[in-house]
Formats: sequence, structure tokens, C-alpha cells
Amino acid sequence: MSLNSRAIAALGAVVVVGAATVGTSVAIAAGQTVPISHQATLTVGNSSVAAEPLCWNNGSAITEDLQQECQDKATEALKNGTLPTMDVVASDQVGVGVSPNVAKSGWWAFTNGGASSSGGRTSLSAYAKGPTWSGAQQANKVLNASGKTLVTVVEGDKNSDNPTAVWYFQLNTQDS
Repeated sequence: MSLNSRAIAALGAVVVVGAATVGTSVAIAAGQTVPISHQATLTVGNSSVAAEPLCWNNGSAITEDLQQECQDKATEALKNGTLPTMDVVASDQVGVGVSPNVAKSGWWAFTNGGASSSGGRTSLSAYAKGPTWSGAQQANKVLNASGKTLVTVVEGDKNSDNPTAVWYFQLNTQDS
């Protein structure tokens, strides 16, 4: 028995429909009706948490007024404990990833902790255009002494004062 081109086409159609059904089912199961295309992910050890930007102006630069609103919103979310959060011990590895369209625009990430001489900020990722992963760093080098470290991920052109999107995450230091 040989397969003719109609049988191959029919089999291909079944595979495509099946793949679309599985993809849609995964999105629905995750509570999403459309695929996530604009997110950042904080990874600690083998665990991660993904989030949409806290501050976003539909792909346009965030104006200075909106940046102040963004900082106020972030401060409030940090105070209320509503930021995406992960527990971390000093021996963990910490990294940040972004979706491909964010990487295409350009991005960087930093924390408000560590033994940095740059005003209390420690870089998780210097400005990058193209790569989607920061690489992993030792947590004890990026955490602050308070036990709560803020991780900031910024999308935008490194030559602009106005970012396109900003994500915030919180790391909670745990005893080893």
C-alpha cells in the first residue's frame, strides 16, 4: 500500500489541527486567551515566575509622567506584596529572560542590592539586543541586606531616556 498525496495532505491537516488544539488548550488552561508575547521571567535555581510588564504604553515610549505613575504603582505593589515574588537562598543562581520581541527591542535588568559601587544597583544583564537570557548569577552577589530585593527589567533603546516597558519582581531571601 502506498500513500498518495491526498492521504499525506489529510494527515498533515490532522497534525496541524491537533497542534493548534493543544496550543489553544494550553493557553486556555493557563487562563490566557492569546499567546503571551511581551513578558519577562525571573528564574531562581530551577523555578521561575513570568509576568507582563507593570508599566506599558502599548509599545510607545513611557513618558516622564507615566514613569512617575509607574514608580508609584511599583512602590504600592511592593508594599502590598502583589509583585511577582520568588524565595531565594544565597547559594541559588538568579537570572532573567525576556520574550523574543522584547529582546529584539533591547533590554537590561538590575537589582537594588549587592556589593555594587553603582548606587546600590547590581546588573543582572547589561543592555542587550537579541539575546533573551541574562545568564545566571550567584544570588549572594545581587541581594540586598534587607531580605527583600527588587528586580527591575527594562525594555527600550539604550540611547533613550524613556523605556518602552518595565517589569518588577521581588526576591525574598530565605535562610539556607
